[in-house]
This record gives sequence, C-alpha cells and structure tokens, in this order.
Amino acid sequence: MQNNTVETLIGAIVIAVAVGFLYFAYANTNSATLGGYEVDAKFQRVDGLAVGTDVKLSGIKIGTIAGLSLDPKTYQATARLSIRGDVKLPEDSSIMVTSTGLLGNSYLSVSPGGSDDMIRPGGTIKNTQGSVDLMSLIGRFASGASGSAAPAPQQPAPAPATGDHP
Repeated sequence: MQNNTVETLIGAIVIAVAVGFLYFAYANTNSATLGGYEVDAKFQRVDGLAVGTDVKLSGIKIGTIAGLSLDPKTYQATARLSIRGDVKLPEDSSIMVTSTGLLGNSYLSVSPGGSDDMIRPGGTIKNTQGSVDLMSLIGRFASGASGSAAPAPQQPAPAPATGDHP
C-alpha cells in the first residue's frame, strides 16, 4: 500500500513540474496575443516568414505575423500582422523582410513614415519590400564576376610611322 502512495506522489510531482515548464515556455516566448490591432501587407516574396514571426520597429518587437495567404488575383503573398495596441503606425510607413544575419532568422522590419494619419485597424501597409532570394543573388554575382574578369578586347596597334613625312 505504501508503494502505491509513493508512486502516486512522484507522478504528481512530475506532472506539476511539466505544467510549470509549459507555463514558463508560454510566458517567455510571447505566445500570448498582443491585444492590439491587425493590418495587412502584400509582398512579392515572403521566404523565411511564418505565422508567429516577429514584426519589429527600431529593433523592438511590436507584433507578430498572424497569418499568411496568397492573393489569387495578383499572386502576391498577403501577411496579416498583429500589432500592439500602444503602437500606432503612420499611413506612409514601409515594411520589409529582413534577417538577423546572412543565414539568420527572417523578420519584418517596419520603418515609420511621417504622416499625421495613422493606419486604421484592418488597414494596409502599402510600401513593402519582399525577401531577397540569396541563391539567385549569388548566382548573378558569380556570373557577372566571371564576365567582367575577361580582358577587354584590344584595338589593333597603329601602323608605324614612316620617315617620309616632313
């Protein structure tokens, strides 16, 4: 009988520790909703982005990507952004896909505009710049570098001057 009590007690402790870890992970990864407003942004490319990716302004997290979809008419990627309620973005703000390093995680970087009018909830950020295809860029650089390394064609040498001229 005492064996069952010890096993039950150890099981309860294990479950309590697991719940504690889950709560800690949930609280520290900002998985909770930000309680703000949503805006849309359309991009040509969103490589490296996913739901939950950070949206930053001046390096500070101001929101996350709440959803990604494809516009069937324009074939552009539409990102639905959840922005903190205390951050108001001017209408002429711009947003771009960027990364923390050469091979780092991608995120959205917002550059605020100077307009006095703010984007309303459900509005759209119109000035966007999608992600850069790194492999394509390297391929273009490699092919451009090999073409420019070739020597320039030389002009034929001028005929030697003869001593007949006065």
